[in-house]
Amino acid sequence: MALATADADGIPDVRMVLMNGISPEGFVFYSHINSAKGRELAANPNAALLFHWKSLRRQVRVRGPVSPVSDAEADTYFATRPKQAQIGAWASKQSQPLESRLAFEKAIALNAAKYAIGEVPRPPGWSGWRIVPQTIEFWHDRPFRLHDRIVFQREGNGWIKTRLYP
Repeated sequence: MALATADADGIPDVRMVLMNGISPEGFVFYSHINSAKGRELAANPNAALLFHWKSLRRQVRVRGPVSPVSDAEADTYFATRPKQAQIGAWASKQSQPLESRLAFEKAIALNAAKYAIGEVPRPPGWSGWRIVPQTIEFWHDRPFRLHDRIVFQREGNGWIKTRLYP
């Protein structure tokens, strides 16, 4: 999914991330709190998501506030990742300047040796966020740009449905 955030100055940033969970409470993804997205979410805890299926000519847009997942949720998800991905999380100083690829590969090798036996614990600062949808828009491409757009806006414990002009 595409994740859009904005920094404290309101400057937007967007990138593709893996959606790791969905529940009635929202959409979950994981990263490091010191990554660019982590710093942006700390400064401005709101985000937007975009799911796009070109072959189906559809997309879903989501907007809402973001909150951190619990340590227990982060631990549970981290434990499901492949061991190499877990080791990579220890080796990476996500979004920080990298002096060389060799330095990163050395950090991977050192952490692989450190965690060669047993389980790999979740690194400090590696966590997740939950985007609680306030608006969800379903968009369907139609000929001549006469698209269908339906928006659901959260109101209390329910949703208000509105059809929009393309």
